[in-house]
Amino acid sequence: RIPGSAVHDEIFYSSDTKRFYSNTNRAGGVEGGISNGSDIRARIHVKPIPTLRKALQSVDLESKEAFDAAFERSDTCVVPAAGVIGEAMLAIVLANAFLEKFGGDSIKEVEGNFTNFIQLLNEY
Repeated sequence: RIPGSAVHDEIFYSSDTKRFYSNTNRAGGVEGGISNGSDIRARIHVKPIPTLRKALQSVDLESKEAFDAAFERSDTCVVPAAGVIGEAMLAIVLANAFLEKFGGDSIKEVEGNFTNFIQLLNEY
């Protein structure tokens, strides 16, 4: 609903720090599937609670007879639980991506791989 120019992040270069940077984070920290070093932001959508006030038709598994399903509402709001689950799933996905890049057979090896990568970046 908005033009592409309103969602791009301009890239600048600092000769003092010898680093590229952006003043905005409209891309949510990920560009082309790769982290750009900014905070990663995610938007999560949750489907409506799967209950209705009107009972739906169903069929008994044993007798094969039709009946009205019972109306029952256990959750009035799934947002608190969905937030916790969404945050945990994002953490798992990010940890998996981190280990895919820097993984090893031990924590020490992972730390070494990450440290070497940071040192390599600082050389540029």
